[in-house]
Amino acid sequence: MAPENTLAAFARALDDGADGIELDVRLARDGVPVVIHDPSLKHTGPRKARVARLTSERLGQIDVGSWFNRRHRPLARFQYMRQTVPTLDDVFKLIANSSRQNTVSYIEMKTVRIKKSNLSLAAAVVEVIQRHNFRDRVIVISFNLPTVAAVKELDPSIRTGALFGPRQRATKSIRRIISSALECEADEILLHHLIAKRRTLALALEANLNPVVWTVEDPAWVARAQENRIHALMTNNPAKLLARVRV
Repeated sequence: MAPENTLAAFARALDDGADGIELDVRLARDGVPVVIHDPSLKHTGPRKARVARLTSERLGQIDVGSWFNRRHRPLARFQYMRQTVPTLDDVFKLIANSSRQNTVSYIEMKTVRIKKSNLSLAAAVVEVIQRHNFRDRVIVISFNLPTVAAVKELDPSIRTGALFGPRQRATKSIRRIISSALECEADEILLHHLIAKRRTLALALEANLNPVVWTVEDPAWVARAQENRIHALMTNNPAKLLARVRV
């Protein structure tokens, strides 16, 4: 509905009535958490430069919205051409200035193969959360469970979540997935919709893990969420799912 991981997308989600947003963070060259999914600008920017080699200031000058207008012409908007890579600070400021004061943010840490770098990312994310006093408005998540555990160690009051997709399910049993989430002291377990089966959801609830399902586009998931006590659904089109909630 809007260019991914941009302030315009987050504003659109809140305007459409979403209870919160989900975003991806990486460290820029200057150690600042910036909001972007991929390790490079190849997908959303006009160049192939790697995020880790650019400062947050430089990333804040690069157009990451025009691609959306070209690819999705019926949804194109002039303001999307002005979207750049925001910092996590920028997103929190947007949320703080919103009339919606009960929204939450799921912050996915995009990790690398170097443990020290991942710990630096966790520390930087925690610092921004603490500085904005957003402890009760965020859930920090990742596929990299040691980095999730690092967030808890830095600040036990910050809620965290363990991410699992079909790849992890192919190598782990359902019970092992649940135990892995518990071992990193996660508060929530985030399951790809293909592995969010009834039994898995039930086991998560038994373990006192709030189950979250991503990324769903079929409004039928609203009824499934109610039936299976799913804590949250992540979607690219919140207005479409919310229309089913109101029925």
